[in-house]
Amino acid sequence: MAHHPAGIIGLGVAIPEHRLTNAELETMVDTSDEWIVNRTGIRERPIAPPETATSDLATQAAARALADAGLTPADLDLIIVSTVTPDMAFPATACLVQARLGATCPAFDLEAACTGFIYGLSVAQQFINTGTYRHVLVIGAETLSRITDYQHRGTCILFGDGAGAAVVGRVSSRYGFLSTSLGADGSGADVLKQPAGGSRLPASAETVAARQHYIQMDGSEVFKFAVRIMTDATEAVLAGCGAKVADIDLVVPHQANARIVDAAAKRLGLKAEQLIVNIDRFGNISSASIPIALEEAYRTGRIRQGHLVVLVGFGAGLTWGSMAIRWSKDRALSRSEAAC
Repeated sequence: MAHHPAGIIGLGVAIPEHRLTNAELETMVDTSDEWIVNRTGIRERPIAPPETATSDLATQAAARALADAGLTPADLDLIIVSTVTPDMAFPATACLVQARLGATCPAFDLEAACTGFIYGLSVAQQFINTGTYRHVLVIGAETLSRITDYQHRGTCILFGDGAGAAVVGRVSSRYGFLSTSLGADGSGADVLKQPAGGSRLPASAETVAARQHYIQMDGSEVFKFAVRIMTDATEAVLAGCGAKVADIDLVVPHQANARIVDAAAKRLGLKAEQLIVNIDRFGNISSASIPIALEEAYRTGRIRQGHLVVLVGFGAGLTWGSMAIRWSKDRALSRSEAAC
């Protein structure tokens, strides 16, 4: 079977207008702007209005990614949504997005927490590589404010809302996705979780009273794991494509905590100009963090034709993943070109 190179041919984001600042958080919990900035690097985070759900943000980001690729919803062969905050347990948020867009393709959700966008790109790549599909829409979308405990000073400072989308399609040879490294360690499941609302602890008066429907995290354990795994995953994906740290034009890391990114960058020997960090303005938006940062890097000219770009993330599960991309950002190939 012919191998068709796959890469990103369109990007789009949707960011809520309202920003929750550290000053506002000071009025809600026992914290301070200085403490939050020193511990996390976060100054503000976008928060969706009450009437906005994950599918709304996902649909906006998707429409913008399609426009950037020069495609219409009719051109899509598959929609994948990565989220830990679906509109509801079922149907899949991807199906709601499909209907809103007016697409007619298969659609499903994928859940690998903050690593989900990279997992989604990897799934899309397989469909393109084999020639099964031509255009796959991958969306990372979250409304984490809905599951954030604003009485818990350690976690409420971290999370925001937003969506980022990428259209994956055929690209010119030697460009696109070069190598991927995915991983998981379920023995770390208790380190980061939303305990209630599933089959283990269905919603009840007791689970609500115990605040078990909110994010729970062991911050120090996540920190240690994240620094180690971001280093390992970056080295693994570079080995997969025969590249060195010095060859990287830009690393787009999951925006979880500025201290994690700094520590991993030091271990790898990365220079400041090899990193994009926008956590100060966005906080942690889980699976939307990487596509939002990637779109910003592309839009502001930090990624250009031929650049070597590395995406790297980690999340609940525990999961991790990395991907090396030779940037091309081609517009969608014509049907005749795609059929070659």
